[in-house]
Amino acid sequence: MNAHQGHRARKRFGQNFLHDPGVIQRIIDAVNPKPDDTLVEIGPGLGALTEQLLAAAGRLHVVELDRDLVARLQQRYAAEPNICIHSADALSFDFRTLGDAHRLRVVGNLPYNISTPLLFHLIDQIDSIRDIHCMLQKEVVDRICAGPGDNNYGRLSVMIQYHCETQHLFDVAASAFQPAPKVDSAILRLTPHAQSPVQVGDKKLFAQLVTQAFSQRRKTLRNSLKSVLSAEQIARVGVDPGARPETLSLDDFARLSDSVVTETE
Repeated sequence: MNAHQGHRARKRFGQNFLHDPGVIQRIIDAVNPKPDDTLVEIGPGLGALTEQLLAAAGRLHVVELDRDLVARLQQRYAAEPNICIHSADALSFDFRTLGDAHRLRVVGNLPYNISTPLLFHLIDQIDSIRDIHCMLQKEVVDRICAGPGDNNYGRLSVMIQYHCETQHLFDVAASAFQPAPKVDSAILRLTPHAQSPVQVGDKKLFAQLVTQAFSQRRKTLRNSLKSVLSAEQIARVGVDPGARPETLSLDDFARLSDSVVTETE
């Protein structure tokens, strides 16, 4: 039975509704919303977090795709002036339109089937975001927080860490949800860097090079990057052409990316 509070969870939306009060309180404590904060909740669902976020924050926006849930939320909060309910797909939503004098604080139980593209969509708008607290599949959080040499380290690790400090706050068991997912979850905090940990000449080229390096992660850099850099060019910036991408630091990728820029100028 996948119904919860009279609503049947829809698989196409990746719906798993958080219901454990202990977990809900730990998330609220981690976010620590203040009266002058502008919060955005992605995927409020049945409102497990919404009530407490609204009580503590100065202004709350919620972005929900499921129109049935939007109708529920609109009815529930019809008399509440400090909440704005957006019936929209978070994957295409322009979060910058919600900005004011304070940067947005984003909270959400992100649908696991779109979590990676949704994170990249948020990263594209990171200049309007103060921090992100989100529930993700534990495996994805492990990947985001992994460092060089870790089996979980990859494109997602490099690109998120380039933009944000990452913190794996705590794990959440499947039993905290209705219906229970088949995987464990974790709470992740992302805090945008005041200044990027490495400087790159061309951010778009940096992202493309990282993507190419990890496109066939078992290949050495000599092979995976051969269309943009020769083995000699890779070695020239102090990186071993025989290394695999999962062993490289953020700084290594930055030097390789800037080498492409230099070589083509």
